Amino acid sequence: MGFYARRIFPFLVDYALRNQEAAACRARLVPLAHGTVLEVGIGSGLNAPFYTAQVDQVVGIDPSPALLGKARGRLGASAAPILLACAFAESIPLASGSIDTVVMTWTLCSLRDPRAGLDEIRRVLRPDGQLLFIEHGLAPDADVARWQRRLDPLWTRISCHLERPVDRLLEEAAFVIDAMQTGYVGDAPRMLNYLYQGRARPARP
Repeated sequence: MGFYARRIFPFLVDYALRNQEAAACRARLVPLAHGTVLEVGIGSGLNAPFYTAQVDQVVGIDPSPALLGKARGRLGASAAPILLACAFAESIPLASGSIDTVVMTWTLCSLRDPRAGLDEIRRVLRPDGQLLFIEHGLAPDADVARWQRRLDPLWTRISCHLERPVDRLLEEAAFVIDAMQTGYVGDAPRMLNYLYQGRARPARP
């Protein structure tokens, strides 16, 4: 792991997502979690204060040891116990059907293989489980989407993907979207802040 991944990237991620608009989104979504929770891409632990007593335990995974180190300092703000593990979404070290709620916030954009990650999330969810998500992705406006696609190869070198169609990826991975809000949130450039926020469940066979 290079200097950028160890020192700079964790700082940038924590700083970029530690703002009033992101906190408001978390405050609406994360309290809907219940039971045994898996947080995919727990990052620096910014969701911790929003878990409620409806949660028995949170297992938070992230591939970045540096971000997990930041998360440890925020665990005390959670009403639920949080266990951290260094792991990739594409290979979740949990038993099938063992999770009631998966929480995924600003994560899908960074997965190496989003389909594999979503397949793993569906595997660990119980049949009646839920996926709560806040993700930025492909905008519906042609001019914004054009810039997202142009800049994506460069942006992925320093951060993540800009042009992933979150709703389509969920549906292709056999999720049913029960509720979703979309729109531009915050003052960042529009190519960065088109959000998909909602709740999905595994499709029945």
